[in-house]
Amino acid sequence: MTWIFTVLGFIIIGVGLRDVFHTLLHPSGQGGLTKAAMNSTWRISKPLGLKAVSLAGPFGIVAVILLWAALQVLGWALVYYPHVPQGFTYADGINPSRYPDFIEALYISTVTLSTLGFGDVIATDPWIRALSPAEALIGFALLTAAVSWFLQLYPALARRRALALRLTVLRDGLYLQHLSEFTPETTSRVLDSITDGIIQTRVDLTQTSESYYFRESTAAASLATSLSYAVALSELAKDLADPEVRASGLALHHSLQDLSTLMSNSLGIKGSTTDDTFQSYASDHKYDYQPQDPSNR
Repeated sequence: MTWIFTVLGFIIIGVGLRDVFHTLLHPSGQGGLTKAAMNSTWRISKPLGLKAVSLAGPFGIVAVILLWAALQVLGWALVYYPHVPQGFTYADGINPSRYPDFIEALYISTVTLSTLGFGDVIATDPWIRALSPAEALIGFALLTAAVSWFLQLYPALARRRALALRLTVLRDGLYLQHLSEFTPETTSRVLDSITDGIIQTRVDLTQTSESYYFRESTAAASLATSLSYAVALSELAKDLADPEVRASGLALHHSLQDLSTLMSNSLGIKGSTTDDTFQSYASDHKYDYQPQDPSNR
């Protein structure tokens, strides 16, 4: 009967490690548990107001890290449970009969995962002595993974906000209205820089899809509000006579379509057109999306 707990424990351990791998190391960045936890945090926060939505991303990250740790603690506790207390030696003054066996297994697992090493409980069972260092290594790896996650996530957010601010500056500077006054080289260079930003955002959302659940505190830094200006620029530029500007406009147009497709397929942001998808994106982040009419420059 004891083998059932051991097998179940290793299954839970494997599920947790698989989610860490798919979230942080797999090219798609799509850990199933992580995605469910982030999406649940986002949905719960939306009815609670703008402040709660703005905090949904950070809270979601913390929730995922705690979930990863909880799965390891529970999994290893099930592995230890059949061997408690006979498979361990206790320090003087500790009577293991005072504690329920499963609670004691959870305690041993938590201390081992956190690498605290109190020294009050020492494994004597040969198999447990061989396996418990692996849990300590996993605990250290989880800490490293959490730090690595932040190092991946916040640069992606910074790039997205920089692109949004660039589009906001162009919109406030009436760039669309004065487009005909610039040389084709200047126009093409501006359009290409926006295309590069859109492509980078698409890559960031692929590798760190959880960054979607971070709402910017100001409309100027929110890509959800400024994408309408990128759409208007692409619609105008791709129909201009100059071939260089037209090529840059088409490239921007296709990059926006690709971003829209990613949001529809991976993030569940639905829309019949690119504009519709981006409007749903803005609404999901509780921002207004104002389509621009390129014909009224």
